[in-house]
Amino acid sequence: MTLPIALAADHGGFVLKTSLIDWLKLCGHESLDLGAYMFDAKDDYPDFALKISEALVSGKAERGILICGSGVGASIVANKIRGIRACLCHDTYTARQGVEHDNMNILCLGGRVIGIELAKELISAFLRAKYTDEEKYARRIDKIAELERINGNNSGK
Repeated sequence: MTLPIALAADHGGFVLKTSLIDWLKLCGHESLDLGAYMFDAKDDYPDFALKISEALVSGKAERGILICGSGVGASIVANKIRGIRACLCHDTYTARQGVEHDNMNILCLGGRVIGIELAKELISAFLRAKYTDEEKYARRIDKIAELERINGNNSGK
């Protein structure tokens, strides 16, 4: 990858994110740290999901790693943004296959759910994976884009 990997986390993912930045650099990846830059128990995952999504949509990053306490809230918010395909992953198969078949561009992790070593394995699988541009996968991605267009990517409560 030539573009940096965007990283963002709220207070629930802060410790895991800070542990990953140096590791990514050691692995030869440039990262774009979008916060949180200090622990704040009152920060909110939607703010960080928006930052990372905007970085991808604007072309500042090609992929992102988004971390909150469980990974669920971050995933929900990121998927509200047109062009984002964010998935919560706890296993390497899903982290890899999500890119290969579904063109996943944000890996969501639960900072209170997984440890640093599993996070590294998941990120490695995510970053090594390449989208398989076969007709059936492209057709499905096109259907997702059409749903975003029709619905304005605005889902209610």
